[in-house]
Amino acid sequence: MSTMTYIPATKRRGNAANNAEKPMLRVAAYCRVSTDSDEQAGSYDAQIAHYTDYINLNPGWVLAGIFADDGISGTNTKNRSEFNRMIGECRTGNIDMIITKSISRFARNTLDCLKYIRELKELNIPVLFEKEAINTMDSKGEVLLTIMASLAQQESESLSQNVKLGIQYRYQQGKVQVNHNYFLGYTKDADGHLVIDPEQAEIVKRIFREYLSGLSMDKIAAGLEADGVLTGAGKAKWHTSTINKILRNEKYIGDALLQKTYTTDFLSKKRLKNNGTLPQYYIEDDHEAIIPKDLFLLAQEELARRRVVHVSNNGKRRCFSGKHCFAQIVFCGECGEYYRRVHWNNRGVKSIVWRCCSRLENTGRACRSRTVNETALERAVIDAINRVLCQKDDFILKLQSNIAAVVRQEDVFSPEVIDERMRELQKELLEKVNRHEDYDAIAEEIVRLREMRKQSEVNSVVRDEQMKQINDLQNFIRAQPADITEFDEALVRRLIAKITVFSDRFTVEFKSGISIDIEE
Repeated sequence: MSTMTYIPATKRRGNAANNAEKPMLRVAAYCRVSTDSDEQAGSYDAQIAHYTDYINLNPGWVLAGIFADDGISGTNTKNRSEFNRMIGECRTGNIDMIITKSISRFARNTLDCLKYIRELKELNIPVLFEKEAINTMDSKGEVLLTIMASLAQQESESLSQNVKLGIQYRYQQGKVQVNHNYFLGYTKDADGHLVIDPEQAEIVKRIFREYLSGLSMDKIAAGLEADGVLTGAGKAKWHTSTINKILRNEKYIGDALLQKTYTTDFLSKKRLKNNGTLPQYYIEDDHEAIIPKDLFLLAQEELARRRVVHVSNNGKRRCFSGKHCFAQIVFCGECGEYYRRVHWNNRGVKSIVWRCCSRLENTGRACRSRTVNETALERAVIDAINRVLCQKDDFILKLQSNIAAVVRQEDVFSPEVIDERMRELQKELLEKVNRHEDYDAIAEEIVRLREMRKQSEVNSVVRDEQMKQINDLQNFIRAQPADITEFDEALVRRLIAKITVFSDRFTVEFKSGISIDIEE
């Protein structure tokens, strides 16, 4: 006996269903303009109006939606929300046909274009390209489509290259382009020039000031969040990476390094850091500075110092910690390792002590150095400062001697001498380029002199900072009327460079170059 299974009708997808049952073809239109400029806005609106009328006036069609992406590039479909929504509607069977102006409006990436056309063909959904008069369901449609899509991709690649050449030309002319909307500290005037935003500039100054006073990036970020300060992008959350970028950004001293990154190819739009792949252009005094140059160079020195503060005997690299004023300035006199702060519970008695890292972990060297109570370190610092205050005249004479030693450290070549030589070499380089002669040796010499120039500036700033530290101690000695009696963490950060722990004494070294032994 035969059996019968009832198979219900499925939802019509594409235009393969019985047209007699449902003759109206559900047609969608896709529109796109590639920029959000004012002149393109008219084209965008015009396309929507055109396709609304075009579909509604056709008696065999019914409008299945106008999908329009405004100001979105066509080189890939990842960020085209309306395009992706339209494809989703096709997959669920709500669209029978798509109409669009041209292949370049649909996609400029050949792979993306063919991928979606083939998927739509499998769903029995044709795409009609008005300009090229191509219906993808025709027998010749895909051959023509492949050719036209390739041409569209070449056009996009050519446009991308033209844009790159335009940017390169602006770089060579020293024209700086910055997205000021996310750039903390600056805005733009009517002519497009960077100008200081006074309120935001104070935030930038605060970050540099706190970093150079010894605070970690974590602490700076936490302080900004606690005070309700917003980032350049208007976010309440501050990341250490944001602080890091601000501290390294040469634009805060009025300069600009152009072409820091570059786009690998026009399809993926992936950007990489420019490590010499393309030329760079350094523009000095392009706009008003927020941070003085000497302060900026000090921050760069401090950034370099904090990256690796100390390397243990086993090769372990210890990075900066600014949590306590003694962090990474207390050293072991026996093995040279850091002392680390430890909360100690010895037979029920809680205390804070400092112990050599070699006694806390395997550093590659056995060490039997003593454990020091934090109060003993504080007492040693107070005693060292008071020793200086008790012998004011002697120490001021020593400080004067230190100043003379710093002055004698002048570089052999001044920045002015280096600049003059670089100008001469640049003229020679241009002459060789014009004569099509080899100029590698001159280019290498210019690079070497540029590094010398940079190092000379750093050396000058370091000398100025040494002089400042010496004068700072001199002024402190002269202004302090009597011995200090209480420990002051800010004073340690200001005056003390290093404390070495020995079995019977502490050696306290001041930033000004003075060293004092405190017996125990």
